[in-house]
Amino acid sequence: MSDIQRERPLIPHRWWAPMGFLAVAILTLWAYWPGLKGPFLFDDFGTLPKLGQFGPIHSWAVFWRYITAGGGDPTGRPIALLSFLIDAHNWPANPWPFKLTNLLLHVLNGTLLAILLWRLGRVLEPVGERAPLAAVLGAALWMLHPLMVSTTLYVVQREAMLAAFFVLLGLLAYTQGRRLMLADRPFAGLMWGLFGLVACTLLAMLSKANGALLPLLTLAVEATVYTKQPLTGRNRAHWRMMLAAFAALPTLLLLAYLIRTGVLATLHTPEIRRWTEPQRLLTEPRALWDYLHLLWLPRPFSTGLFNDAFAVSRSLWRPADTLPALLSLVALGAVAWRWRITRPTLALAIIFYFAGMLLESTTIPLELYFEHRNYLPALMMFWPVGWWLADLGRLRGLKGTLSLALPLLLALLTLQRAVLWGHANEQALYWAAINPHSPRAQAYAAQFEAAHGQPQKAEQRLLPLLAKHPDQVQLAFNLLDVECQLGGVEPAAAAAARNAMATMRDPGALLTSWFARAIAVAKSGRCKGFNLPLLQGLVQAGLHDRRLGQSNGRQQDLHYLAGSILLAEGHARAALAELSYALGFDIRPGFAAGAAAELGSAGHPRLALALLDAYAEVAHEASPPSLGMGMVHEWVLRKQNYWPRELMRLRTALLHAAADRETLKRGPKMPPLVDEPHRPENDR
Repeated sequence: MSDIQRERPLIPHRWWAPMGFLAVAILTLWAYWPGLKGPFLFDDFGTLPKLGQFGPIHSWAVFWRYITAGGGDPTGRPIALLSFLIDAHNWPANPWPFKLTNLLLHVLNGTLLAILLWRLGRVLEPVGERAPLAAVLGAALWMLHPLMVSTTLYVVQREAMLAAFFVLLGLLAYTQGRRLMLADRPFAGLMWGLFGLVACTLLAMLSKANGALLPLLTLAVEATVYTKQPLTGRNRAHWRMMLAAFAALPTLLLLAYLIRTGVLATLHTPEIRRWTEPQRLLTEPRALWDYLHLLWLPRPFSTGLFNDAFAVSRSLWRPADTLPALLSLVALGAVAWRWRITRPTLALAIIFYFAGMLLESTTIPLELYFEHRNYLPALMMFWPVGWWLADLGRLRGLKGTLSLALPLLLALLTLQRAVLWGHANEQALYWAAINPHSPRAQAYAAQFEAAHGQPQKAEQRLLPLLAKHPDQVQLAFNLLDVECQLGGVEPAAAAAARNAMATMRDPGALLTSWFARAIAVAKSGRCKGFNLPLLQGLVQAGLHDRRLGQSNGRQQDLHYLAGSILLAEGHARAALAELSYALGFDIRPGFAAGAAAELGSAGHPRLALALLDAYAEVAHEASPPSLGMGMVHEWVLRKQNYWPRELMRLRTALLHAAADRETLKRGPKMPPLVDEPHRPENDR
C-alpha cells in the first residue's frame, strides 16, 4: 500500500461538514420529539379554526374563502394558512401533525442557514475548512437553542418560521446573484438578486409582516461581509442600482411607515392597553436586553408565553435600568458599525439582530414581549462563535471540546423544555410558578387545577392576585367558575367580577367565548348564585367601562351579549332591539346572520326575519374593509355570491320555521263529525 493510500482519511474532508450537520439535524429531532404531543395553545385557537369556518376545505370555492380569511396584519398571512392544509382540512383537528410540520420546517430552516453561512464564510476565507465548519456550528447553535422551542412547538408561529424560511431563501438567492456578478455574468446575477429581493420578500411578507425586513437584512449582509468582496466596473454600478431600487428604497419606506405608525399611535390610539406608545418605546430596549440574556445564557425554562407581567418603563428612570438599556443598545449598534470592516461576523450578528427586531420592537403597538420574536433576528447570532471555534490554529483542544459540548448542552436544555411543552398540565403549573405576577399564567393554571378536581387550590391561587389586579377579567371569570365547582358564587366574587368588567382593558375574544359558556350554565340553574341577572349585571358594568367605550368592536360584543342574555331570560323582543342596536356598531352580514340564527334557534323565527330585514336596510352603510387581505376576502365572497346565498338560505329556513309555528298555533285540522256528501265538480 502506498504512502498516499495510507494517509487517505476514512471520510474525505469535504464530507465532514455535511456529516456533522446531519448529526445536528438528528439531534434536533431527538430533542424536540417529546414536545410534539402537546396541545394547541392560546393564539392557535384564534387562527386554526379558520380551517372549518366555511366547512371542510374540499372544494376550490371553500379554499379561496379560507386562504383569504387571515388576520394578524394587512397581508392576512395566506402562505401560513396554506401550510396548515398540510396537516388538516377541517376543525377541530389533531395538534400532533401540525407540530411535526413545524419541527421539520425548523430543521429545513437550519439547513438553509448552514448553506448561507457557508457561502458567507467563503467570502471571508475562500479556501480551507473554516467556512463549512463555522457554518455547521453557527446553524447548530441556532437550531438547538432552547429559546426556539416557543416558536417551533407553538403551532401558530409557523407564520414566523415561514417568514424566516423565505428570508433565508432570499439571502441565498442574493448571494448566488453576487457570485454570478463576480463571474462576470451580470444578467443572470441581477435576475437572482431580483428574485431574492422582490419575490422572496413578497413571499416572506405573505407569511408574516416581518418578512418585509428582507431588503434591510440584505443591506446588513452587504455592509459587513461583502466589504471583503467588492464588485468593480459596470457590474458594481448595476448591482448598486438594484440595491438602491429594491433594498434601500423599500427600507426607507418601511422606516417612514414605522415613524407614521408611532405618531398616530401616540396621538390617536384609544387607552386600551396598560402602556402608552412612548412607554412602549422606552420598554423595548429592556426587552431586547432580556432576549439577549436568554440567547447568550440559555436555560432550560423561561417565562414561556406569559409575559403580561413584564414591567413597563414609565420614564427614563422608572425602572432604573431603562436609560442604561437604551444607551447601551445605541453604543452596541455604534460598535457593530465600526466593526463591519474588521470583525464582519460580529458586526453582522449585531446589526442583523437589531434589524430583525425593527417591526415588532419599535412603534407598532403590539404586546411588549414575546420569545418567538427572536426566531428570525437570531439567525446570525451564533455565527461569530462558530467562526471562532472553526479556527483550529490556536487552542485546538479547547475549541474541539467546545464544538461538541455546546451543541450537546443546548440539545439537553431544549429536550427539557420540549418535555414540558409535551405535558399541558405540568406546563401550566410551571409557568404559573415562574410567573407569579402574571394574571394570564395564574388564570391558566387555575383552569387546569379546577379541571382536575382541585377547585380549592384554584381559588387560593386566584384570590390574592385578583385583589392585586382588580381589573383582570380573566381572573374574575375563572374565580366565578371555580366557585361554581365549590357549591355556588359568593357575593364578593360577583362584586369583584363587576368591578373587573367596569375597569378592564381590551379583553379580546375572552368576552364572547366565556359568556357563551356562562349563559348556558346560568340558564341551567345548576350553580347557586350564577344566574342570568348576574351576567346581565356584568355586561352592564362593561358598558360603563370608559376604555371599552372607545372601541366599536367591544361595544358590539357587549350589546350582543346583553341581547343573548335577554333572549335566554325569555325577553325576545327586547333581545331583538339589543341585537339590532349591536349591529349598528359594525355592520357585517356575518354578525346579522349569527344573531338571526340565534333568535331562530330560540324559537322566534319572525323576530329573526325582522333582524335580517333591519340588516338589509343598513347594509349599504357598512364600512369597506381596510386596505389589505380583507379587501381580497370581500372580493372573493362577492364573486362567489356567498353572503346573499347564505342569507337567502337562512331566510328560507326561518320562513319555514315561522310557517310551522303558525300551523302549531292553529292546531291540527279537526276531521268532520260526519262525512260530507260528495259534490259534483259543477257544484263546487
